[in-house]
Amino acid sequence: MSRVAPISEAQAQPAAREELQRQRLAHGRVTNMKVTLAHSPIALEALMQWYPLHGAVARFLGERATTLFVHAISAQTDCLICSTFFRRLLIEAGEDPDSLQLNETERAVVDYGRQLVVDANGVSDELYARLESFLKPAQIVELTAFGAIMIATNVFNNALRVDLDEYLQPFRRKGTPADG
Repeated sequence: MSRVAPISEAQAQPAAREELQRQRLAHGRVTNMKVTLAHSPIALEALMQWYPLHGAVARFLGERATTLFVHAISAQTDCLICSTFFRRLLIEAGEDPDSLQLNETERAVVDYGRQLVVDANGVSDELYARLESFLKPAQIVELTAFGAIMIATNVFNNALRVDLDEYLQPFRRKGTPADG
């Protein structure tokens, strides 16, 4: 059960209400995470920067590698909401998230995402060189910032124990507790 109850849009401050409306128009729904973030318009705005960074990264990595990156981060942080969300995207794309086939580029971004979670100070020269072999400095900056926002989103969901959205229930990894 969530430590902070989601706020209704009617109770949200105008800036948060506007952002929730933008999210509904863009994505067809407003998630439990977003209506929990809506208690604070500035917190909601900060974590919604995920979307422009996602767009930037997807332009140079492609959708699949971008999804693999954020799935790796979310799985590594053990974020039920985010890992389940990205499992859904992978499953709907015809993939088995528990048995992914990765090329060299995808392996590098997955390894990088996991390492950012485990210990960002521990990004080895070898791992960085793998990224540098196919990404420009600006792209590495955007990928790293995107990873940081993804980690922040995971920390938010985990610390506040935000409830898993009902539409994600069928995509849960087998063996995860029913209450998250």
